[in-house]
Amino acid sequence: MLNIRKGGHRELQRYYTLMEMDFDRRELLPRLAIHKALLNGDQELLVIYDDESRMDLAYALVCCRGLYGYVLLKYFGVLPWYRDQGLGVEAMRLINKRYADRQGIIAELTAFNDENGEYIKKLRKFFSRFGYVQARADYRLGGAEVELMVKPIKGTEEISSVAHRIINDFYSRCLGAHAMSKMVDIRPVK
Repeated sequence: MLNIRKGGHRELQRYYTLMEMDFDRRELLPRLAIHKALLNGDQELLVIYDDESRMDLAYALVCCRGLYGYVLLKYFGVLPWYRDQGLGVEAMRLINKRYADRQGIIAELTAFNDENGEYIKKLRKFFSRFGYVQARADYRLGGAEVELMVKPIKGTEEISSVAHRIINDFYSRCLGAHAMSKMVDIRPVK
């Protein structure tokens, strides 16, 4: 049976290396910024593990303190040697359960090298299985267009009019003004 626990700074050292393999460097928050956010309680590193073997199977970095009661699932990944076994589905269920008291969970879908759009379609399909719906947003992360999806829990799925405030708040809690201007470009939806 899978379970979930909060990881600490030592585990971030290990999982950051995996994040560097799983995500484009242009969308990665600096390691020190994540350490700071963990200290301040702005982010949580979640580790999904097997109860019997005590082996770690997946990880997620969640921006858990923000405007309007939403959380941002910043990074989510299954360890490479456990992929394609359905563990991502089980891990996502645990994450959704963990934040069941929030207004909703926001996911950013980015694809830096997805010329035919297959990767984004795959991500969209994965998140849709769990009740995530697309939200309009006009924003770029590291130069790539971001597709925003939200899983409404207690709140509404219609966050388009305030998405720019919510996303800005998440990033401003861990990045300075200069780093934020280089990484995040978001505007109100017209």
